[in-house]
Amino acid sequence: MHPAPTSLMQPTQLNLQQQQPLIPSSPSSSHAPPPALSRLPTTSILRTYLITTLSSSPTLLNAIYTTLLKLLDSKSAFLSLERNPLLNWILKSTFYAQFCAGETPAEIRANTALARSELGYDGIILEYAVEVLSAEGKQTEAEIQRDVESWKKGMLDTISLARDGDFVGLKWSGLGPHALTLLQSYLPPTPLITSALHTVCTAAAAKHISLLPGAEESATNPGLEAWTLDLQRKYNTRERGYAVVYTTYQCYFRNAPERVAMLLHAAKKDGFIAGVKLVRGAYLGSEGREKVWGSKEETDRCYDECAEAVIRGRWTQGIQAPEGEKGQVGFPDRDIILATHNRTSLLRGVELRRELQLSTPSATSSTNPAPARTPRITYAQLQGMADEISQELVTHPDVKLDTQARVVKLFAFGTLRECMNFLVRRAVENKEAGMRTEETRKAMGVELRRRVRGLIGM
Repeated sequence: MHPAPTSLMQPTQLNLQQQQPLIPSSPSSSHAPPPALSRLPTTSILRTYLITTLSSSPTLLNAIYTTLLKLLDSKSAFLSLERNPLLNWILKSTFYAQFCAGETPAEIRANTALARSELGYDGIILEYAVEVLSAEGKQTEAEIQRDVESWKKGMLDTISLARDGDFVGLKWSGLGPHALTLLQSYLPPTPLITSALHTVCTAAAAKHISLLPGAEESATNPGLEAWTLDLQRKYNTRERGYAVVYTTYQCYFRNAPERVAMLLHAAKKDGFIAGVKLVRGAYLGSEGREKVWGSKEETDRCYDECAEAVIRGRWTQGIQAPEGEKGQVGFPDRDIILATHNRTSLLRGVELRRELQLSTPSATSSTNPAPARTPRITYAQLQGMADEISQELVTHPDVKLDTQARVVKLFAFGTLRECMNFLVRRAVENKEAGMRTEETRKAMGVELRRRVRGLIGM
């Protein structure tokens, strides 16, 4: 891993302990607000427009995807990222620059500083891009220890880059093939892995940083959710006041509501803050059709129902109360991350937060001895994707007035080689989200035309 940057611009300070009520209304203004994308640099607008235009063509996008796959394993000097400087420059200037934060301290500092100060994001998600994609092959004890120690060092270096209130992505696959085998077999972590996990969680908690373990394929998810549950019990304490560890739920699985309910039941029983991160899912091509919803509409409905239940703090038909309990009594404390590029789901989350404020007492009284804890909510998107939605959230009056809400961007970092698998997945995501990509392309086109008209005085 490359040396960690020595400094990053200090983000907005977040009071993680003091819970304040949301403010119910927005100030009026006689001036129209600037366009949502007005903060983005023109180079970013142009690059996004170029990439989304390429992505709008199935033929071109398939060619890009195929080329990226070949670059991963090619022995050809022409296709070598290390030996072909022109190829390296093209990828670094386009796809890498679009989706990644950089590989050197200076590059990471520049990109994260822009995100915090000029683009208005409340924080960032930092994720070291290197990963292991296969559990095949038996490892020696020395190889297992090497992988775990390397993963721990990478995580600690990433935590050192982050600031109070930021997030750090946690890749289970980075622990190596042996760890993946344990997860797929639904076995507990070894003492070596357990020690590494607790070292990382302790370091994150000391800096008020939250860890976001990713979700994997269905064969691995039950194991990683069991590991994550143990970490949530230990680190997501009410005394700390926020979720240090989250569990990621992919809502294209039919059993997603049931699995979210299991975490909430445990949080209610054991008295910890449930960290719930909701995504739609990214492994559709490798999952059995009986496990996932049959249409995008069903997946959207599942996502929105899970989000509404967790935001409102209400048991539903999908996310049911523990057996034997009735009504809405005893919903646990929780923090929520809506990690999606779906505008409808995100704006619905903003609306639900507003409704929550209207129904939550904001002051103590004889009948309300203590105000209810307002869950933290984070709206998260990937760097280089759905920027028009991210900027809409940054400038949204209700989001700005919600003291427990944040808008963040995920920045992957590492060398171009280390980021290749990450870039391949972005190509896949663009292939499967044609409508979303087209909306971004149109938004960037509108902003480019606005800037050109401004230059020529129209």
